[in-house]
Amino acid sequence: MRANLLFFFLAFFIFSSNLIAQDLPNYMTEEEQMLMPAYLQSRSAKSITHPPTSPVRAMAEWEEISGLCIRWTSSQQTILRQIIVAAKLETMVYIVCSDSNSVRSYLTSNGINFTNIKFVQKPSDSIWMRDYGQWNVYKNDVDSLYLIDWIYNRPRPNDDAVPSEIATATGLPLYEMVNSPNDLTHTGGNYMVDGWGTAFSSELILDENTDKTESEIDNIMQDWMGIDRYIKMPTLPYDEIHHIDMHLKLLDEETLLVGEYASGIADGPQIEANLQYVLSNYNSVFGTPYKVVRIPMPPDGSGDYPDNFGDYRTYTNSTFINKTLIVPTYAQQYDTTALRILREALPGYTVVGINCNNIINQLGALHCITKEVGTSDPLLITHQPLQNTTNTTTPYQVDAWIKHKTGIQTATLYYTTDTTQGYQSVNMSFTNVPSDTWTGFIPAQPAGTVVFYYIHAQANSGKQQVRPITAPDGWWKFNVVGFTTIIEDEDTENGMLSSYPNPSHGITCIPIKTSSELNGKLFLADVSGREITTIYTGIFFRGEKNYFINTLNLNAGNYLLILQTEDGNSVQKLIVK
Repeated sequence: MRANLLFFFLAFFIFSSNLIAQDLPNYMTEEEQMLMPAYLQSRSAKSITHPPTSPVRAMAEWEEISGLCIRWTSSQQTILRQIIVAAKLETMVYIVCSDSNSVRSYLTSNGINFTNIKFVQKPSDSIWMRDYGQWNVYKNDVDSLYLIDWIYNRPRPNDDAVPSEIATATGLPLYEMVNSPNDLTHTGGNYMVDGWGTAFSSELILDENTDKTESEIDNIMQDWMGIDRYIKMPTLPYDEIHHIDMHLKLLDEETLLVGEYASGIADGPQIEANLQYVLSNYNSVFGTPYKVVRIPMPPDGSGDYPDNFGDYRTYTNSTFINKTLIVPTYAQQYDTTALRILREALPGYTVVGINCNNIINQLGALHCITKEVGTSDPLLITHQPLQNTTNTTTPYQVDAWIKHKTGIQTATLYYTTDTTQGYQSVNMSFTNVPSDTWTGFIPAQPAGTVVFYYIHAQANSGKQQVRPITAPDGWWKFNVVGFTTIIEDEDTENGMLSSYPNPSHGITCIPIKTSSELNGKLFLADVSGREITTIYTGIFFRGEKNYFINTLNLNAGNYLLILQTEDGNSVQKLIVK
């Protein structure tokens, strides 16, 4: 009781000033550190306090959404206005604000109508909607949508109450992790999920729940979020808030977007160590190694990085809004490369850059100030894209997990070798009941062909969906490659130098030399050209750089190292002992 009284006294003192409440940073202030212990004891629930009684699946961020939530603050109205303009073309925008009339006036004066905008007029303490907002889970993968709420890891009671207000505005049930033993302190920026039970966080989740063992935390995440594999990585030395969305993002079920510093700079070494830990110990939901797309972490306007007190500029702190991706930008000389990497990795998406120099010094950007509301009627399509192949004789099998609560009426595979000429269709067949698998076949193509394809499905209810969600403008693709470009242990002007040691039994170094900046991919394949693991994908910068692969877990035999760039392909044989 005394702790509660102390909390409310201190809270009144700190939050009585509207100016302070409007500008609370993403990090915890010194005053808030004093408040936190009493705040945790004072937190009470307004909704359901037990976990869902049926199995649930946590929604991935690239899935279809019905709404995007933001919290209005006048100090960041330029950024928020641009988010609204991009988001309202795709979905409903929920604006949490203390005075909707002033927001309406501002939007009207900037030529923004109120189509696809709803106001949630309630007080809140800060702009960081990602961290205190609600999470989306689906009963039995695709049935009822539930909202889940953790205890916010900041003593900001108005923020912590926002999920309840969103639940009221949407009419969705809210489950709150408040009562022991399920009281979990967490923050949204430190959580990424693949849509199939794998989640990623920094070890901040352990540090902020010292009253629980790691196993107990994992059990809570399993019961409430459907997370059966919770991957945790060491915190970074220069990221004050320790939120992984500042340097990591899932682009799909098997692709990690990873922020990259120059060698030895700031958090670069720890980010790389964490990445290698994940790649060495975990596979994607498909049972294959994760793919990696690297994107630069630029310096601030003075040329400084976080290890020299520079701003923590990041491009991974971006947000999916159905067919749009909003991305923080800072300076054209760096933004141009980052936006190109994202557009190449996410074909068909409308990629919108929004200048975030006015907010990044508070340790957050676009992902930090937005939060999704999932669709209440999901049609789920999950597919592992086909890899490059040397097969020119037999059809290419395309499998997908396709689910809807009313069942699937039809599934169709569309493919082409020239997107300007349209797509041909192939009916898919229901082939596996337990995993809801549908299968179709693309006819064999000659060497040198690039095949583009996507999947369309219609539920018995009439609901339709495509994957990629941007199709037909977006697609998956694979190359039917020949061996005319094989270079056997030969140094080249643009390409692989001789790898060593070869034969390999452990770490092998693969030097790459380029005379200009090239976008491409380096991967290991079997002797037929079928990809086994991605070593690197992204920009190969001018000059020479070493890449590495660990072959200890590979069966002895012959393999191919394949480098594909805009300048052409090169292949080198690798022998594993």
